[in-house]
Amino acid sequence: MGKAYSGQVIPLDKGNNMYGKIIDLSVPLMSGIASDPERFLPEIEYVDNKRGALQLAESFPGLDPLALPRQEGWAVEFVRMSTHAGTHMDAPYHYHSHMDDGSASKTIDEIPLEWCIGPGVKLDFRHFPDGYVVTAHDIERELARIDHPLAVGDIVLVNTAAGGRYGSEDFIHRGCGMGREATLYLTERGVRVVGTDAWSWDAPFSHTRTKFEQSGDISLIWEGHYAGSKYPYCQIEKLCNLELLPPLRIQRDQSAGQSL
Repeated sequence: MGKAYSGQVIPLDKGNNMYGKIIDLSVPLMSGIASDPERFLPEIEYVDNKRGALQLAESFPGLDPLALPRQEGWAVEFVRMSTHAGTHMDAPYHYHSHMDDGSASKTIDEIPLEWCIGPGVKLDFRHFPDGYVVTAHDIERELARIDHPLAVGDIVLVNTAAGGRYGSEDFIHRGCGMGREATLYLTERGVRVVGTDAWSWDAPFSHTRTKFEQSGDISLIWEGHYAGSKYPYCQIEKLCNLELLPPLRIQRDQSAGQSL
């Protein structure tokens, strides 16, 4: 453990593709790295071709695995993981069994695909300290900086200080979080899918735990997630490469901004 993942950028021939390049925003599913709290760590068993030959031979009584081509069989992996391992999207059911209006919260198979297709808007919050809870004012200020009026159907991606730390020991403690106020600011305006490169949409638990111990205020716990009971929304967690997406943060003033 301890080595951060740098992500992948795939350049394309512009003559054959209108986009120029594709940026992979998902982290790799790996075992043996600090990607999650211990109880949520994925476990991957790797079977190489030599061991696969032994397994293949078990299906054919009398077969000598050494007689197989190159003395090899299949390579395969066995994965034990939660549905929240790696880059994933949380459904409203993850936050609450029922919405505030009494209706059942949507499970991941009930999410309209239309929610997942739309203009992307990156909010650059890498400058906020670890554990900071983003406010509605912070969002408004960033939207003004990039000159983007938020629209219904926008997919908002939050770039935090955690992004470059995936796989490092401190990953789950890094980055700012989106609390109830910030989440409702987005969902009240018709945003239905959001994302972050941090472990959680909310502030890291280690920082929230300290605040809770000092104040006893239960409303601080998982406040961004719990805000999903008012307006349904999905959140993508453990993204990567968000720093490669426009708009880029430029020192001093900008004469123009970009959205994705």
